[in-house]
Amino acid sequence: MYIQQSRALTLFSLVAAESKEAYKTTTNPYPWIEVLVDLPKISQPTKNKNPQNKLSPNTLEENQIVTDTILEQDILNEGGKPEEFIKEETDYQDLLIYQIPENLNINPGDILTVPWGTQQLGAIAIRLLSQLPPGIPLEKVREVKDVVSKEFFPRTYWELLSRIATYYYTPLIKVIRVALPPGILERSQSRLRLKRENIPPGGEEFLGSQAAREILKVLQSQPDGDYSFQYLKRQVRGFDRGKKQLLDRNWVESYFKLTQSKPQTQLAVTLVDHGRELSLTKRQREILNLLADHGGELWLTACVEICKTTPPTLRLLEKLGCVVIEEQERLRREQGPKMGKDQAKTLTPDQSQALESIIAAKGFHKILLHGVTGSGKTEVYLQAIAPLLGEGKSALVLVPEIGLTPQLTDRFRARFGNKVQVYHSNLSRGERYDTWRQMFTGSSQVVIGTRSAVFSPLPNLGIIILDEEHDSSFKQDSRIPTYHARTVAQWRAELENCPLILGSATPSLETWVDVTLPPSPTHHQYLSLPQRINSRPLPPIEIVDMRQELKQGNRSMFSRTLEQALQELKGKGQQGILFIHRRGHSTFVSCRSCGYVLECPNCDVSLAYHHLEAGGPELLKCHYCNYGRSHPKLCPECGSPYLKFFGSGTQKIVQELNRQFPDLQVIRFDSDTTRNKGSHRKLLDQFAKGEADLLVGTQMLTKGLDLPQVTLVGVVAADGLLHLSDYRASERAFQTLTQVAGRAGRGEESGRVIIQTYTPEHAVIAAVQNHDYHSFCRAELAQRDALSYPPCGRLILLRLTSLDPIQVQNTAQIIATTFTDQPGLEILGPAPASILRVANRYRWQILLKFAPSILPQMPDWGQTFQLCPPGVSLTIDVDPLNII
Repeated sequence: MYIQQSRALTLFSLVAAESKEAYKTTTNPYPWIEVLVDLPKISQPTKNKNPQNKLSPNTLEENQIVTDTILEQDILNEGGKPEEFIKEETDYQDLLIYQIPENLNINPGDILTVPWGTQQLGAIAIRLLSQLPPGIPLEKVREVKDVVSKEFFPRTYWELLSRIATYYYTPLIKVIRVALPPGILERSQSRLRLKRENIPPGGEEFLGSQAAREILKVLQSQPDGDYSFQYLKRQVRGFDRGKKQLLDRNWVESYFKLTQSKPQTQLAVTLVDHGRELSLTKRQREILNLLADHGGELWLTACVEICKTTPPTLRLLEKLGCVVIEEQERLRREQGPKMGKDQAKTLTPDQSQALESIIAAKGFHKILLHGVTGSGKTEVYLQAIAPLLGEGKSALVLVPEIGLTPQLTDRFRARFGNKVQVYHSNLSRGERYDTWRQMFTGSSQVVIGTRSAVFSPLPNLGIIILDEEHDSSFKQDSRIPTYHARTVAQWRAELENCPLILGSATPSLETWVDVTLPPSPTHHQYLSLPQRINSRPLPPIEIVDMRQELKQGNRSMFSRTLEQALQELKGKGQQGILFIHRRGHSTFVSCRSCGYVLECPNCDVSLAYHHLEAGGPELLKCHYCNYGRSHPKLCPECGSPYLKFFGSGTQKIVQELNRQFPDLQVIRFDSDTTRNKGSHRKLLDQFAKGEADLLVGTQMLTKGLDLPQVTLVGVVAADGLLHLSDYRASERAFQTLTQVAGRAGRGEESGRVIIQTYTPEHAVIAAVQNHDYHSFCRAELAQRDALSYPPCGRLILLRLTSLDPIQVQNTAQIIATTFTDQPGLEILGPAPASILRVANRYRWQILLKFAPSILPQMPDWGQTFQLCPPGVSLTIDVDPLNII
């Protein structure tokens, strides 16, 4: 066995071996297959005095070949004194290359069994290879053992994942880990089977290991001589040692079995159309009509409740041929409330024109649906999807936040019933696995999800929709690959030859330029919804100059205009939203005697003050590393009791509202109150039912929520969005303020928006007040063009982190010199990040800038990673959204 290790990311590409003769005689044009394997747990040393055998990205060259004795001997049986290292149990996934036997037909997506050492492991076929990578001996490739399950993910996946790996400079293994749901191969079982014909009479006497003798005894006690590793480990102490001895003697064999656990089943009632022609009672027809309104299928218990009937009545309908009652598998899935049947709405002329254009778009088209807030983009989505479902096609709808999925999912389920699935990272592992399996079988035809749902294995994909396409949550920047779901969705739409719909009231400048400005490809299209449905006006936006409030003696966080609007809210029976861009109570705590600011011991940031409830604990928390401590009564520096809170967050807003407006019922909606599963839906449902007058929250409130009773929106402090050292600050501020303003006046009553700011003359504030996206675009693009920032240029950000501040600085300077001779490449940095230390890791950055039309010659990234000494981490962020 050979290990081919990427020095950059400690990833192993393992190559299993077979005879050279087998390689020579194969006639398959793709004789090899690259597979993803869950490797067994190994004891990996964290300290080792033998650097030549150390499996570290810092001691092995890119594509360096190391023999299997390093893995199986020097790690599993580490030489040296016990105190020299600590063994840690680790399991990991890696890519292996195997030969395809002539009797097997293997395609990407198949689940296989493959040999690894003396064991049989589960694997997922990733891509067929026509030739081996350079440096791999032909005689060292072993054969695939068997095909366990065919096509676990679509064949177009390989090309999609390959594009992502290439564009984002990421090893394929990392892309696969992001794309596939967790625990796929955990649905498998390693087993040990007796080979009775190889065991001589009395052979157990020759075994030197007590564990081996006990394993043999357990296997011989069973007629098939076949048990799982898991069972044998419970029965035999020292199972691993005993197993190895038996495998070495060829008295047993290990193999891999894909477990088929007993599915959870439940009685379901399914409508049969031809039964409705019979002569039925009025009550029987009512039951059938209710069943039809809920998609034609309900679980028996739900059908009894919704139709207000009994199981015997339903059994009678089954005898009449009106319904079928049978056991069906109940897959684990996110459950929503029971929804009544929703009918398609009458469209406005603008909506009708947009819908006609979308339906007419055959094959791949990139369509920007630019509609003001409340213009009915969701209804256009629904009616664009409906005919595709009738053709047996699928639809994928992406949203930026988990908090947005309940509302959207409810509308889609009311329209399409059980054809709708939800897929996001907050689902349990079992829910994600079952949802993935159901999607791929085609039993669900509409998937709504967040960023990771772009990899949903929907067959026969007919349309992809990104709602709120401008939102930065679609970009992954905390780990590799640093992909943008919008970019990946476009590649997937191209591969599936289906339209991509990008919907937003405030499109990103990248999308705006790509779709509307020349030279724009013919398959790019711009559609506009310039008015709200039912001719409702956009809410007027009032700008309050907080400088004048201060001059006139008002030191409250609420202007007199906002105070009056809040006082009137309860009497009118209406609801409101207050937006502030920070959670917690106060931004930082400072001593008034000596000026000391309480800071995080792990990060170069101040601690935020959190006051959970009256009489409850007072906490100081870091919003970067999650460090927390109790709030001190005295200054840690000088002992003074005069500690003052500065800045405001959602908790402080709620506290002040309770003090000034005790009659108003308030719900706080931020990441602190929505941590638990289902909390987004619970809080929004409470608000929708009128259990609160005000919703106070952060950015989560701006992401497409439809709350018809909201007539008032107040922005407590707009300045926190405007004055950031980031070239995207103005764009983000305009999008956020426009989106939150758009929550007002979506129902029968007109809306009102009040924005408080200390810089009312700011260009962004003026554009927001006038609802003028186009003028904002023109002004912002002129600035971007002058500085060659996206979309008028492209960026790649290199992030380096280390526990050692000197080491990471020196490494950044060395790496920066490797780019100096590259034509067409502008280098900014190296420079420390705006927050130098986070979680005790020091951060430096190198920003590469180049023209969008020309990709300059980049260095060998493998060599770049080799410049990083032990302890220095390097991340390549392609098209970064956050550079501070």
